[in-house]
Amino acid sequence: MSMEVDLDGLFRPNYTFDDDEDYQYEGDPEPGAGGAAHAPVLYSLGLVLGLVGNGLLLALLAKKRRSWSTTDTFVLHLSAADVLLLVTLPLWAAQAAQRGGWSFGDFLCKISGAAFNVNFYFGIFLLACISLDLYFSIVRGSRLFSQKRPRLGHITCWSIWLACLFLASPDYVFLAVKKDPAQGRALCVHRYSRPLTDWQLASRVLRHALGFLLPAAALALCWSRVLPRPQRRRAVAVFLPLVAAFCLCWVPYNVALIVDTARSRAKEPGEHAASLETALGVTSALGCAHACLRPLLYFGLCGNVRKRTVAMLRCAGEECEGSLWELGGAEGAEGAPREGNPGGEALKPLTSKDQQVQVQVQVQATPC
Repeated sequence: MSMEVDLDGLFRPNYTFDDDEDYQYEGDPEPGAGGAAHAPVLYSLGLVLGLVGNGLLLALLAKKRRSWSTTDTFVLHLSAADVLLLVTLPLWAAQAAQRGGWSFGDFLCKISGAAFNVNFYFGIFLLACISLDLYFSIVRGSRLFSQKRPRLGHITCWSIWLACLFLASPDYVFLAVKKDPAQGRALCVHRYSRPLTDWQLASRVLRHALGFLLPAAALALCWSRVLPRPQRRRAVAVFLPLVAAFCLCWVPYNVALIVDTARSRAKEPGEHAASLETALGVTSALGCAHACLRPLLYFGLCGNVRKRTVAMLRCAGEECEGSLWELGGAEGAEGAPREGNPGGEALKPLTSKDQQVQVQVQVQATPC
């Protein structure tokens, strides 16, 4: 019995199908062979875990909406990008489960495929911005984003959304529903000719340069300067695992895609085409899994997130004690400047009883 895994749909980003001639790789898994029957289960599991995790994060942010920080804004947009990808998974699950394949038309095919790339672009661009902020804060002694300029965080996020939609424009052009002669069923795939035309090759190279290589270089440069310095250890301890998890999930797919682009000028698929297609399928599945992994990292790293999540599930009130994204829930630890006190300066003692009463009232009235 064949043990090859056919993840189908989004996890098999075929670069096939010229209008005049159909191309297929030798050694493609037979329909229904190996793990193909398990693909809908994997899609469904990822959908449930991802929506639950990101839903809890959004609920925490909604409860804290009156005292948002720039970090809260970033987490909100990252969760929105993850949800955008997750809601397309039922379509790919249906394609994998149905005998006839994709049955939702070209429009949903283009939107669903573009959501995959938009999720990646948004994640790497925003992590690059956060890393630049840490670099300027630790190395240069200044801040790109601060509580004094809350609109800058929103402007940055919406600008990144526009850049992501632009970089995903080739998906709107090349993604279409096409019948695969090898499987006898319709699939939502990229309709690239072989070899790639100059326009197709240019779109792929632009995607690699602007969507991966440049932001990856920015991440590497920032963290190479930040890690040797001891300042802001708590901020680094939160964001470094997020960057590492993103790289582990998405870099393999982009490396495989670059290799595929380098080989795409050949007129024939070549003897390693089947292995490359399998690599693209497995690594793209790993990229989708990142939408489920990010909330788990928040819950694992940030004690306040865990504490307030438990309090929210128990319908219990919870007083605000610093940022949601501080480690361990311990307030006032070394290297952890408070929200609303970015510089971490020592608070001056009060000299008036009236001032003490006024501050106490303000603290009690501060919403979570």
